[in-house]
Amino acid sequence: MSQWGVVVAGGVVIGYGVLSRRLATTVLSGPMVFVACGLAIGPLGLDLLDGDRDLELTRTLLESALALVLFTDAAAIRIRDLRRERFLPLRLLVAGLPVTMALGWLAAWPLLPGLTMWELALVGVILAPTDAALGQQAFSNKRVPALVRGGLGVESGLNDGLALPFFVLALAAAGESEGHPGVVTTFLHALLLSGAIGIAAGWAGAGVLRWSVARGWSSPDWRQFVTLAVPVITYAVCSGVEGSGFIGAWAAGLAFGSRLRGASSDRNTRTGGPDPARSAEFTRQLGLLLSSVSFLAFGAVILGPALQHLTWQIVVYALLSLTVIRMLPVALALAGTGLRAASVAYVGWFGPRGLASLVFGLLAFEEHLPAMTQLNGVISVTVGLSVLLHGVTAPFLGDRYGDWFARKVRAEPDLRENALASDNAPAVQGPRGP
Repeated sequence: MSQWGVVVAGGVVIGYGVLSRRLATTVLSGPMVFVACGLAIGPLGLDLLDGDRDLELTRTLLESALALVLFTDAAAIRIRDLRRERFLPLRLLVAGLPVTMALGWLAAWPLLPGLTMWELALVGVILAPTDAALGQQAFSNKRVPALVRGGLGVESGLNDGLALPFFVLALAAAGESEGHPGVVTTFLHALLLSGAIGIAAGWAGAGVLRWSVARGWSSPDWRQFVTLAVPVITYAVCSGVEGSGFIGAWAAGLAFGSRLRGASSDRNTRTGGPDPARSAEFTRQLGLLLSSVSFLAFGAVILGPALQHLTWQIVVYALLSLTVIRMLPVALALAGTGLRAASVAYVGWFGPRGLASLVFGLLAFEEHLPAMTQLNGVISVTVGLSVLLHGVTAPFLGDRYGDWFARKVRAEPDLRENALASDNAPAVQGPRGP
């Protein structure tokens, strides 16, 4: 990255930071601002960043952001979140996510000629995880029923981690003929070994933190760095044994959060138990910053060049991915739940694609598969359209849906969407992203 590229990137962060609260009331979402600025400083604009010079830096930035996001999202999820939101996240994750992958695979077949069966599967898997940052106002609008807000938040926090095994195996199968490690080797290293390393690292890290806090040996500031070190070490160890650092980071977050909550649950009877949310706050904020800058780099290094090679097939598939391929599985998953059509449509539409899809796409790009140019274009354009469409529609549709819910619940207090009427906030932390 050139010196002027660094200056402009820093200026964008400062500019958004000082205007972030004001922009939150408009249709300009954080990802929209950062992607637009990225396009302006990329090959289509000032040419301060480009794929040839800055792809490695972009890869490092996106992978670092995703590792931290996976860790903090997993650490924030509690079993009682799934019980609290009842049927919604479980149906979206257990039924909706696999069907979305399968439908994305089938839809890619006629529209993306030249891709092998497993490359088509990669398209479906890569574009299945959702990113709450791209429709932040839709997730945080308090007029939207708590059941819907919380369910979407839990889904977004878990589905990128649940999609990881499918991605790793599909990538291994797609690259097997090119001399890359096969499915069996990948399963052993990337899934079993990395998962075991992540669980061990997260459990041990939380145990060390509990032990230190109980004795009053650590300061609150340094506890934040202890938490940050857990996903960093986990990612490095998993990569060193040729596993998946992302699966390791996600598993570490699950174990870390679970063990810390075990310590904080009895804080009334024991002094000094670490608070899981506060212990991971710095890691979460760092992930937020890296995610924001990642969208800037995406606009400059990935999306800009992809727009120069657009085809009608790529545009059609991107639109299908954001509509039918997401919304039909959601409708099937929520059939019989009692939710009204407006709620099902709202949940179905707000499945934006973001950081996880970008990182998965970059990892596939590094495998030098024969059809990577086309695959990269599909992923880039889909995420770019998602940034625009979900960002623009989030405030309008959130308010419209909130109005509909307010009218319906006055007439029907037992409305299914009103199941969590006593809750005032989603079950998990607010949406990640700017």
